[in-house]
Amino acid sequence: MKFFIDTANLDQIREAQDLGILDGVTTNPSLMAKEGISGKEAILTHYKTICEIADGDISAEVLSTTYEEMIAEGDELAAIHPNIVVKIPMIKDGIKALKYFSDKGIKTNCTLIFSAGQALLAAKAGATYVSPFLGRLDDISVDGLNLIEEIRIIFDNYMFDTEILAASIRSPMHIINCAKIGADVVTSPLGSILNLLKHPLTDSGLAQFVADAKKMG
Repeated sequence: MKFFIDTANLDQIREAQDLGILDGVTTNPSLMAKEGISGKEAILTHYKTICEIADGDISAEVLSTTYEEMIAEGDELAAIHPNIVVKIPMIKDGIKALKYFSDKGIKTNCTLIFSAGQALLAAKAGATYVSPFLGRLDDISVDGLNLIEEIRIIFDNYMFDTEILAASIRSPMHIINCAKIGADVVTSPLGSILNLLKHPLTDSGLAQFVADAKKMG
C-alpha cells in the first residue's frame, strides 16, 4: 500500500520524506489556505516546491468547476512538473475533464467520492486515482470503510487500473483497516502516520533493553 501525506505544510512533507516511506502528497484548497497560501502564482510556486521535496505523485487540485476552466487550469498544473496529478472534483464536467486528461496521458485524481457509483464513473473516464472520503462519511454515521470494500470489489471485477486512494483519514486504525480491505493508497495527516509507530510494549521493552545495557557497561 502506498502512503501519501495529506498536507501543504513543507516541514511535514520533509519529515515524511525523511522517514523513507512517502509515496506522494495530496493537497486541497483548504490545506493551502491553512498554510496562508493564496493567489495563483503563490499556489503554483508552492506545488513546484512540493515536487522538489517529495518523490512520487503530487495531487494538485483545480479550483474551477466548469469543463473549459478545469481543462485550462489542469493543463497549467500538469506543466509544473512530471509528478503532478491533476485533482478533479466528482461532478459531471469533472468526468468529462477526467476523460480529456486521460486521453492526453496526464494523471488524475477524482476527489470528493462518496459512493461506489461515483467511483465507477471516474474509473470509466480513466481516472488514475479515486479518492473516497472515509472520515467525512463516518462523521455522518455512514461506514466509510464499507465504501472502500464496495469499490475494491467493482474494480477487481472489471480489472480497472484506477487506484483507490483512501482519503479523509482520521486515525491509525483507518490506515490499518484500509490496508486490510485492499486500498491501493492512503493519504493521511502526518500525525496518523507517526502514530503507527507507537506501542507501549515497544516503549517498555526498549527502556528495559537500555537499562540492561547500562548494567553491562
